[in-house]
Amino acid sequence: MGPAEKAKAFPPKPGVYLMKDQHGRVLYVGKAKNLRNRASHYFTKLAAEDQRTADLVKLIADIDCIEADSEVDALLLEARLVKDIQPRFNVDLKDDKSFPYLQIRVREEFPRVEFTRTPRRRGVRLYGPFTSAKSLRAAIQVLQRIFQFRTCGLDIRSDDVRWRWFRPCLLHSIRQCTAPCNFRVTREQYRRQIRKLIMVLEGKKKKLIRVMEQEMAAASAATLFEKAARLRDEIEALKDLSLRGDVDKDVQPEVFQIEPRKGLIGLRKVLGLRDTPRTIEGVDIAHLSGEEQVAALVAFIDGLPFKPGYRRYRIKSVAGVDDFASIREVISRRFRHAETKPGAIENVFPDILLIDGGKGQLNAALEVFRVLGSEPPCLISLAKREEEIYRPGDAEPIRLGRHAAALRLLQYVRDEAHRFAQHYHHLLRRKKIEE
Repeated sequence: MGPAEKAKAFPPKPGVYLMKDQHGRVLYVGKAKNLRNRASHYFTKLAAEDQRTADLVKLIADIDCIEADSEVDALLLEARLVKDIQPRFNVDLKDDKSFPYLQIRVREEFPRVEFTRTPRRRGVRLYGPFTSAKSLRAAIQVLQRIFQFRTCGLDIRSDDVRWRWFRPCLLHSIRQCTAPCNFRVTREQYRRQIRKLIMVLEGKKKKLIRVMEQEMAAASAATLFEKAARLRDEIEALKDLSLRGDVDKDVQPEVFQIEPRKGLIGLRKVLGLRDTPRTIEGVDIAHLSGEEQVAALVAFIDGLPFKPGYRRYRIKSVAGVDDFASIREVISRRFRHAETKPGAIENVFPDILLIDGGKGQLNAALEVFRVLGSEPPCLISLAKREEEIYRPGDAEPIRLGRHAAALRLLQYVRDEAHRFAQHYHHLLRRKKIEE
């Protein structure tokens, strides 16, 4: 059976495929969400003519596959095989400065987990290289939801009592970090989390699940039902490490022209806040040629996008184009269930809520909080053209220098909300055309 026929017989499941030459040497290792579809693509006319695959296709004499439980498992397996085999057509992946790695700083008391293209030589556990930066970032988010490790750059020390008064970020509120920054977890407990993560990264997921199932049975026998339920949920999540979610498919801005920390400190001073803000949400309304309106909400943590916090809204209660009414609907939908959804992002108020627009848009948002009877977060709007910052109750807007770090950060949030809203609108228009 030739390689093309073998590929057609592959299962339609996640896994890794290995292209081999006539001597049985592995030419290329690739991952797939659907092994049959992905591997069969290499034996089409398009692949033979494509500059990126033509040289490889000519040499393929055989093909094999290894099934994986999920997309994340396939991603991790691919990285291990590329590192061990170093196939000819994956050779570029040996360039440490160009391709991404997952790095765990194991010598830290509370090890941080990070995406890096410039891995350290000492004091780390290194996994990779990975073939896709986007897939690695998505996998880190999936794993963080299960193991709740930290990805921040904080230098946390257990002998520094100041951390007891540090305010954890949004990730703790939505149960994606156990908050070692506030000593909400002990050093030993946190390092157990990291050991579990390492087992998955090293292909020992099934062994980990067996251990966790034993822990769950013991917890249940000891009537520790809350612990048993948490372990049950973690086991189920481990069994299905998928990269689902539309947010992961959207383009992520990679370039930020200023230091995020500098922008946050600037906002604290400009807005007269007691503490340096850590979480910002931005809202934007989109409509094209007077057609139906949509809205987007983006979330930032420590000055950088937090994509699991992004939300899309299809405006339901507004006929025609009415930005003020649309803002009222979106803010109401975002905050009306606050404090009623434990562990959900809807349960957390941002430090700053940024509305795209001027005084009118700001007042529309403020009106919602009055109706809800709740105190709004630090609420501001950023008007285009003059880039003026409006605050409730202030007669005059705040005007900052064009190169001020605080303004640049607000522009970043505003522009990301606009991009996300426009993208959603285009998706809806395309869907309507196809119908």
